[in-house]
Amino acid sequence: MNGIADLPRLGVGIGWRPEIAGFVADLPGLRFTEVIAESVHLAHPPDHLLELRDRGVSVVPHGVRLSLGGAEPVAPERVAHLAACAETLGSPLVSEHVAFVRAGGVEAGHLLPVPRSRAALDALTANIRRTQDGLPVPLAVEPIAALFDWPDDEYEEGDFLTELVERTGVLLLLDVANVYANARNRGGDPVRLLDRLPLDRVAYCHVAGGEEGGGRYHDTHTAPVPPEVVGLVAELSARLPDRTRPPGFLLERDGRYPPAAELRAELDAIAAASGLEPIT
Repeated sequence: MNGIADLPRLGVGIGWRPEIAGFVADLPGLRFTEVIAESVHLAHPPDHLLELRDRGVSVVPHGVRLSLGGAEPVAPERVAHLAACAETLGSPLVSEHVAFVRAGGVEAGHLLPVPRSRAALDALTANIRRTQDGLPVPLAVEPIAALFDWPDDEYEEGDFLTELVERTGVLLLLDVANVYANARNRGGDPVRLLDRLPLDRVAYCHVAGGEEGGGRYHDTHTAPVPPEVVGLVAELSARLPDRTRPPGFLLERDGRYPPAAELRAELDAIAAASGLEPIT
């Protein structure tokens, strides 16, 4: 199983966090959710997640510590944990980031952008292949939001990602909010970037909110989804090469959780913009 056609239809989802576990469990039409892989203790996985799995909800482990874009090979034990999460949760795929988090034994503590250079593409390709070899399910990778570009970039972002998927066969996790943030901070057009991406490889999408600060737009996941990002969901959905198999769209919220009515309204807005069934 290594292609888009092999994945279940995901629909609209929301990221699972302990603080909103009850809200997530009560969504009547929920078909998929996502959990931070490093938060899952395999000896004692959260009961809420196992209950969702058992009722047929697709649970996607989302890694944040592999450092796929690093110069060093990915750590086998981290790949093994991601694989074990997928097996325990019955996941149809797993995801990680086009980013690095460590170098020379130093942990950054957050996701750092990969230079869009030939050397970085080679290192990323090698690490993705190593990871794919250790996984029982397909891998999707997420381009991150970045406040800067490296001075030695040799590719436009769309060309970089297109070559990456051609080399590895990896799927894409496209964060619509990241597309908006990057275009906003670089002075570019987010719709133009969408038109340069390999949309036929998009397995699912993130949707999230952010905030202005210091003259930059920060992808915080702690604010309401702005209308511009909802508009990009519609723009993306109109551009999908196969409208009969749209990717899933998942709402990310990582703090400052609003009342349940506000979360339901955001999920309804995502469903309306994407043309998918509401889950509330």
